[in-house]
Amino acid sequence: MSEDSRQKLDQLQETLKEKMVEKMEAGIFQGNCDDCFTQFDSVGANLKTRRILKGHYGKVYAMHWGGPSESECHKLVSASQDGKLIIWDATSTAKVNAIALRSSWVMTCCMEQSRGELVACGGLDNLCSIYKANDKLPTGASNAKAEYELAQHDGYLSCCRFLDEGRIITSSGDSQCILWDINNVTPLHSFDEHSGDVMSVSVTPTDPNVFVSGSCDCRAIVWDIRQKNHVWKFHGHESDINSVAWMNNGVSFATGSDDSSCRLFDIRTMSGMNVFMDDRILCGITSLEFSKSGRLLFAGYDDFKMRTFESLGNGSCNSNFATVDAHTNRVSCLGVSRDGKAICTGSWDNMLSVLA
Repeated sequence: MSEDSRQKLDQLQETLKEKMVEKMEAGIFQGNCDDCFTQFDSVGANLKTRRILKGHYGKVYAMHWGGPSESECHKLVSASQDGKLIIWDATSTAKVNAIALRSSWVMTCCMEQSRGELVACGGLDNLCSIYKANDKLPTGASNAKAEYELAQHDGYLSCCRFLDEGRIITSSGDSQCILWDINNVTPLHSFDEHSGDVMSVSVTPTDPNVFVSGSCDCRAIVWDIRQKNHVWKFHGHESDINSVAWMNNGVSFATGSDDSSCRLFDIRTMSGMNVFMDDRILCGITSLEFSKSGRLLFAGYDDFKMRTFESLGNGSCNSNFATVDAHTNRVSCLGVSRDGKAICTGSWDNMLSVLA
């Protein structure tokens, strides 16, 4: 290649990168922001706690936001070691419902995204229990009756995510993920190519047939439920992967690990694109999720902090965005609301914080 051609290629690559940033920022700064809920990508160092959700009496292990509709996007469900699922209105901090569980050893929860009428949870009882979100506990009853109980796993339930009202994906310490037919309480297919506990699953926002799983075998695997085997296996971490999350573009996903790093992978190239870490961070990542535009990656850590990385950055913790100290114990879970205007973190300090 001639020197002139090489210069033109470098210029084109630089132009392409600039256009990508412009496109992302165009989606970041448009739109009206009501109340305290502002677009994450524009708040920068002003990200701070706006609401505190108090009501649990044990460690908060998991949380999940409601669907994208205006009536549901400010709702979230949380699961705690106190044996309760609580459905919250994050704007008012009101408890919409509290569901008492048979087992207090709950590790995961999720809310169905299209109508928000179902919530699921599971833990050391090895079951995925699904409840109606709006059912109130009858007077005198000590715990709620599950609408469905999915029993097939031989290990604890680590994560669950609805594909739609009739199907759900679960992951477990038995090294498997299972696709379920909810209405018939039947496993449709098991995905068993991991060699360690599967800790997290995430379904692509653009295609409910594709999901990614992260495991203690240090690998992330992308699956397609139509072909019932893996699409690709992604390597790079040196310790357990605790969390996986798709970017909204549906082609990139992030992983968070006990090796103190987050990694960005892309299924178009079937390879890693970036590594997010800091020499000063020596603890593991418990949870992560992208901002709505995909520009920012939020990660919760064992050292009680949430940190922010730029997905197009150099992989270091971004000094333009504050490290948030919203809790006095381990940040166990976090999630970005479907409208992109708020983030919620849950902690072993028994509380959830809504930040904007």
